[in-house]
This record gives sequence, C-alpha cells and structure tokens, in this order.
Amino acid sequence: MQPDLLEALLAHWPDNLSGLCAFELGLSGGLDSMVLLSLLARARQQRPQLRLSAVHVHHGLNAAADDWVLHCQQVCQQLEVPLRVVRVAVSRSAGESLEAQARQQRYAVYAQSTAEVLVLAHHLDDQSETVLLQLLRGGGVRALSGMPVVRRLGALQLWRPLLGFTRQQLEQYAAVQGLVWVEDDSNADIAYRRNLLRHRIMPLLQQHVPSYRQQLERSAWHMAQASQLVDEVAAADLASCTTGAALDVERLLSLSPVRQGFLLMAWLRHLGQSQVAPEQLQEFLRQLHVAAAASQPCLQLPELVVVRYRQQLHAVPVRPTQSATVLRFDASQPVSRQPGWGGRLRWVRGGGLSLPSLAGDLQLRPRQGGEVLQQPVGRKPVKKLLQEAGIPPLLRRQWPLLYAADGRLLALPGVAVASDCFSAEGYWPEWLPGLDH
Repeated sequence: MQPDLLEALLAHWPDNLSGLCAFELGLSGGLDSMVLLSLLARARQQRPQLRLSAVHVHHGLNAAADDWVLHCQQVCQQLEVPLRVVRVAVSRSAGESLEAQARQQRYAVYAQSTAEVLVLAHHLDDQSETVLLQLLRGGGVRALSGMPVVRRLGALQLWRPLLGFTRQQLEQYAAVQGLVWVEDDSNADIAYRRNLLRHRIMPLLQQHVPSYRQQLERSAWHMAQASQLVDEVAAADLASCTTGAALDVERLLSLSPVRQGFLLMAWLRHLGQSQVAPEQLQEFLRQLHVAAAASQPCLQLPELVVVRYRQQLHAVPVRPTQSATVLRFDASQPVSRQPGWGGRLRWVRGGGLSLPSLAGDLQLRPRQGGEVLQQPVGRKPVKKLLQEAGIPPLLRRQWPLLYAADGRLLALPGVAVASDCFSAEGYWPEWLPGLDH
C-alpha cells in the first residue's frame, strides 16, 4: 500500500505559505479536488490554525452541473467546510474555445476570494499534459515551464500541492478513504486536444517511457529556471531603455537581437499585452532596423499599436473618436495627463503660445477634417502639417487640436502653433502619445 499522501503534503508545505491561515479550495467535485478536500480537511487536525473553505464554479455547460453543486454541498457539509457557489455565464469569444472561456471565468472567480491562499488540485499528469500542449502550440520557455507549485494570483497565493502526485496515486488514496466524486463526461471527448493526449497519447508513452511524467517535470523545471533568467535580463534591459512611458529606439537596437525581442515582450506584458506572435514581433524589429528614419514602423495589436515616433517607441491605445476636453493652462504644472486621449500634454517655456492666448478655458478637440492653422506663410491645413511632421497615420487620426476659449485653433501640439499667437517668451505645447500611466 502506498504511504498516506497526507504525510507528504504536510512535509512539503511551502515555506512562503507559513503564517497564512485562510485557505480556499477550488472544488469541482471531480476526483482530484475531492482528494485534495479530504487531505486539507484532515490536515486541520495537525494544523489547528488552518481555516479551510471551498468554492465551486457553476459554468452551466453540462446537464449534470446542478447535481455537481449538490454533491459538493453535501460533502462540504459533512466535513464542516464552508462552500460558496458562483454561477458564471460562458460564451464563446472569437478565436477562443469554450474550455478557454470557462478557465478564464474560473480564475476570475478565484481572484475574488477573501482567503489568503487559493488551492487547486492539479497533479503530475496534468502537468505533463500542460507541457506537451504548450510544446504543440510552439510555446516559449515561459509556457514550457508548466504550472508552478506556488504563484501570485492578484492578492492571493495560488498553491498546487498535488503536482508531485500522479492520478493513479490519487485514485488509490480515494479508494482507501472511500471518497465519492462526480465524472464530467466531456473529459472523454477526444475532440479536445488535452483529452486526446490523455486517452490516446499518454497510454502509449506509459508503455514505452514509463518515467515520462518525471522527465517532463524535469524539463519544465529547467524551462522555469531559464524563464526566470530571461525575465531578470529583460527587466534590466527594460529599465535602461525606458524613457518615461516610451522606449528609446537607439538603446533598444544596440542590444543583441535576442535581447531586443525579450525586452519588447517584457514591455508589452507590462502593458497587458501577453498574446503577441513571435513572428510578428520579429518582423517589427526588422522594420525598425531597415526603415528610413522618417518612416514610422508599426506593430498592430488588438488593443494598441506600437509606433516609432521621434526615435521612441510609443504604445498608443486604439480609441474611438474623442469628445472635447476642457483644460486650464497652469505654468506650475507643466505636464497634465489626458486619460480620454491616451497621452499627456506638456508645456515647454521658450518660444510658443503667448500668455494672453492661453487665458481662460482651453479645449482639446478631435480632428473633424478641413482644419487650418495660421502660419507665417499663411493658413496651412492641419493634415499637411501632420504629414510633414512624419506622424504615423494612426497617430494623425487620434492627434488632439488645441483651441482657445473663443474657439480659435491655437496649436497642433508638438507640431505647430498659430503664428499670430506666437511669443518668444511663450509656452510650446508638446503632445506625448502613449498609455495613461
């Protein structure tokens, strides 16, 4: 008979969870989570400070979903474990499977936990499947590192204490303890790639490479080490190349090609953009190298566009047409954020708009088309001024115009000011496009 899994669980209790008492278990009602519920309920006898609760996410995707809720409630009541049940609505988004949507919904529920530690029942077979799935998707070192035992999930610590155990060990424990669990019939559908691996590929591996789980776990460990090293180097490179909210192109391109790619990925993750195709990133870097200084290479992403502007990379949100924004000129506050516009307005002393022209309420307005700005050579179309300044088309569409209190067009910030309002002692309005942080 195998040793009691509780002994191993207690012996490998992570040091960084010491002192934390409130634990909430993600309880599906299946074998894995029922085993973990049993182990943690028993662990309370040796760790009296442990406060255990559970959460069940009702996706509504299976006809037996209500029965699963009832099962979880009955078992939790027997073990005196408080249970919260959260119902979510899963809808298929463009390009995403129901499985991916359900997972997102679950983790959104988990992140709302009031506990200190969220506990999940992934085991060694799950880890093997995850590594192979990421390999088939062409994942990098971060993806191939698999699932960590402990990581942050918002304000929570997320703990997976069963990653060192196989499903067979969990089945043996459940038999000894007399546990009862529910079966999700969708787990047998090999139309899902994970199920295909589980039911068709893994049994073959078991026959020919019995230690494949441990070998994949070792590879995942090596990938996790490599990922941490990459993150450290990328963080140092990012710090050296960051200028405000932008990246300095010259410093970026002075790095090796490999470090350029990882730096950009680190920057985009910081901006909340984690899904970037490697080939798309490499093509953008190639354009940065070969494009003429006056051209504006762009990296188009779903929520923002990265553009080169005046030898800096700016991340510009893709925004709908903006409405007018009222502001006041204040020389004591030279920089003001404009959240609705995705950038900042900065005032530079020494050649710009005169103080009388800046009196009263000013407005930032979107372009409507046909605007002209007074210049020494006459009135010039705003469209032409933007083109001559080398501003990319995306930025041109979102570039604000600065108007006086009386409705006169004062400036195209960062590009030109009205010549009849110019003063050598005046203030030049500079527009700094980018994310609002």
